[in-house]
Amino acid sequence: MGDDSEVHSDLDLVVGHGEPQRVGRFRYWLGEQRWEWSDAVARMHGYEPGTVEPDTQLLLQHKHPEDRRQVAEVLDRVLQGEPFSSRHRIIDTAGQVHWVIVIGDRMLDDGGVVIGTAGFYVDVTRVLQKDVSAVVSEVAESRAVIEQAKGVLMVAYRISAERAFDILVWRSQETNVKVRDLSARFLAAFTGRLPTEVLSDLDHTLLTVT
Repeated sequence: MGDDSEVHSDLDLVVGHGEPQRVGRFRYWLGEQRWEWSDAVARMHGYEPGTVEPDTQLLLQHKHPEDRRQVAEVLDRVLQGEPFSSRHRIIDTAGQVHWVIVIGDRMLDDGGVVIGTAGFYVDVTRVLQKDVSAVVSEVAESRAVIEQAKGVLMVAYRISAERAFDILVWRSQETNVKVRDLSARFLAAFTGRLPTEVLSDLDHTLLTVT
């Protein structure tokens, strides 16, 4: 089970986004109650390949405390040789949290008798982190654009931030355009249109205010 090359094909893209993910195999033998991990699965848990013999207790120790009940139910299915799928967190030996997708199916002998479970782990931590980072970045950009538009309205109309936001929301509803997009369009249309005398006053104030 040390060679992961067999799984670095279709499974590498199992979670989409066009980026290869860390994928590894596992097996559980019912008769011997024995687990096997590929090198990739061992590394997900923080172990160098060949340095640990996994067992059910070790698996549970690495599960995130908030996910252990869910994982225990999944393990019951594994120990009965039943198919399963799960997305949960594991904690490696260095204390790092990994989000993993684990999918397993029955292993059958030549006579069709269930002899265990085989499947794969997919470490999707980086994908989730990128998704979260993208959302945070988008929120930050949206907030910045809206704040700029509010600032223009506050100065022009001598109103509070709350009233300026109310105006943007009202126009958003009137035009059926998101507040962020409306704010961006408003700023783009307004940029460069200040009269020369206004710009002159602005320059003077900026350079003389103390």
